[in-house]
Amino acid sequence: MRVVIGGGSGFVGRELTRLLRDKGHEVTVISRHPGPGRITWGELESSGLPPCEGAVNLAGENIMNPLRWWNESYKKDLFSSRVDSTKALADAIAASPSPPHSWVLVSGVACYKPSLTAEYTEDSEWTPFDLLSRLVKEWEAAALLPESMSETTKQVVVRPGAVLGRDGGAMKQMLLPFWLGLGGTLGSGQQPFPWIHVSDLAGIIAQSLEPPSPSGAPLGSEPPSGAPPSCRQVLNGVAPALNTNYEFTKELGRLLCRPTILPVPTFVLNTLLGSERAVILAQGQKVVPKRTLETGFQYKYPDLVSALKQIVAS
Repeated sequence: MRVVIGGGSGFVGRELTRLLRDKGHEVTVISRHPGPGRITWGELESSGLPPCEGAVNLAGENIMNPLRWWNESYKKDLFSSRVDSTKALADAIAASPSPPHSWVLVSGVACYKPSLTAEYTEDSEWTPFDLLSRLVKEWEAAALLPESMSETTKQVVVRPGAVLGRDGGAMKQMLLPFWLGLGGTLGSGQQPFPWIHVSDLAGIIAQSLEPPSPSGAPLGSEPPSGAPPSCRQVLNGVAPALNTNYEFTKELGRLLCRPTILPVPTFVLNTLLGSERAVILAQGQKVVPKRTLETGFQYKYPDLVSALKQIVAS
């Protein structure tokens, strides 16, 4: 299978590329910079989509970039890097004389309103309520293909939580403070912490790229709320374990044999990150991968202990 990956040089993209190549698939990365096995976004728009059976978009400015101050320019980059790249790929798929059989967008769980009690599955209805949920709405809307393509191209949206892995994502910034004994809970610590190991996220995406079943619908698929029938499958890309920030903090500290006694109050997060961005850390959602489990996906790291052990030991 030939797969084209937008944003394939990032943290998740590198893991997905490795997994697909290990399975014998051919990968082409869409990047800002040309190189072997790559095309640029400009080439995608001018020359169209290379021949492929699957397409994925992972592109987007890092929302937790510590080098970017939270201002209007950064917010604009967050939207344009995600929405514009997704639309460019969707347009290229729609214009292709031989479109791929699978098109996967990786967005996020920010569409679900933070709550200490509510549990969200892929069937949960939602409407935008803040900046990040509006971003998810526009992002996923940009991925929609013409309804006439529903018979030829399977459309999948994967909504991951915090992606954990040694070589990037949240863990890359957390490990040093924890090693130094400076780790602690964020905000109250009682907020839900939806997460997934990067290997499992890559696995969910790879499974989603497989050709549709003979019946024309992937196992466990249902159209999301408000979408046309048989239009798109949504999968929550989170581990089945439901954890809090406190549980994550204490388990990581235990595995590193380091104290976790320095909590970071919400007002400090708001000051450092901006309140609209700090909500990612100070609040959270209980997200359940109901439909992901129904597809038969087998998690390598279904619980926090196994995931963090692998990361700390690697």
